Amino acid sequence: MLNRIIPNITHASRPLTTEVEATNEHGERVPTPIAGEHPLTLYIDKREIVTLMTLGQAPEALALGYLRNQRLVRSLEEIEAVQVDWDTNAVAITTRNALPNLDDKMKKRTVTTGCGQGTVFGDLMDEIDAIRLREDVRLSQATLYALLDSVRRHETIYKSAGAVHGCALASGGGDILMFVEDVGRHNAVDAIAGNMWLENIDGSDKIFYTTGRLTSEMVIKAAQMQIPFLVSRSGLTQMGHDIAMKTGITMIGRAVNKHYLLFTGKQRFVKA
Repeated sequence: MLNRIIPNITHASRPLTTEVEATNEHGERVPTPIAGEHPLTLYIDKREIVTLMTLGQAPEALALGYLRNQRLVRSLEEIEAVQVDWDTNAVAITTRNALPNLDDKMKKRTVTTGCGQGTVFGDLMDEIDAIRLREDVRLSQATLYALLDSVRRHETIYKSAGAVHGCALASGGGDILMFVEDVGRHNAVDAIAGNMWLENIDGSDKIFYTTGRLTSEMVIKAAQMQIPFLVSRSGLTQMGHDIAMKTGITMIGRAVNKHYLLFTGKQRFVKA
């Protein structure tokens, strides 16, 4: 196997919670953990691209996943370095060669329903027709239940502090491979996308779980990562449903405990 070219990256995770004082219903002062939130401005070759509000759990992976899912960068080999500096609340992306057509991609910005992010660059919708997901993989009801139970038992920032969204990448057997939380669900999915790039993980037989609603952008991101199964404890939007139908992704919403609603991609789901 040829050696992969990996960017030079920092490892600059922030403390995920901080403690403040609150007063409860009995008038008692209670030390209470709350989720962190920090602005992180992303620069590509010294050009400002976007400011993300983030928990700061995996800022380098977040930056890489953002570039990947916005189609600003096509391969990890294009990136020379990812350097996070919390003194300036910035992440500097250095490419090996200037990115082609960056100005054209940034001209079209669509305001999205995402929390923590607000725009989509370029014509991502134009690429939907080219996405092909595997049809030879299956998700059983038993595996879905096992995944939901694993997520329920997983130690999370949400349990201690609330105010965050979580996303998980799971194997076809339902084992959680990585779990990321952030103040916005799009940040969490982008961080997983970045880690998948860094660790060279193939998404074509994986399950993606999110606590957030399934909007058009969430479906697009999962499909771009070639993930055939998308599961949420929340609901979905009409455009999210339309794009799920177009890509053929198996999309399951309102998935909590033993309850779920299977919306699209029924051919991959086995009720057993």
